[in-house]
Amino acid sequence: MAMKIRLARGGSKKRPFYAIVAADSRAPRDGRFIEKLGTYAPLLPKDSEDRVRMNLERVQHWLSQGAQPTDRVARFLEAAGVMPRRERANPKKGEPGKAARERAEKKAARSAEAAAE
Repeated sequence: MAMKIRLARGGSKKRPFYAIVAADSRAPRDGRFIEKLGTYAPLLPKDSEDRVRMNLERVQHWLSQGAQPTDRVARFLEAAGVMPRRERANPKKGEPGKAARERAEKKAARSAEAAAE
């Protein structure tokens, strides 16, 4: 059975609240899960200790059993020091868009022109 440690959404409309759960990867997102491992409240401030709460002992147990965390949960585990930080490959995300590149080229041309005078 392929296990995942993932988020299950709760809360009302426009007021998200997530449970961090260990579930079979084939089960629905908000459906059946095996064990609740913690909570995530994205509306709380980032420095609040109640924003992400996890039972790290149980998380370690599920990781040792072969459960794979989703991207978001992996970030929580990296912040908690349970998992090593892994390299994220998204080279297109950090590049400026077309208009920003054109502005940068114009600015560089103007500064080169001013330096030549």
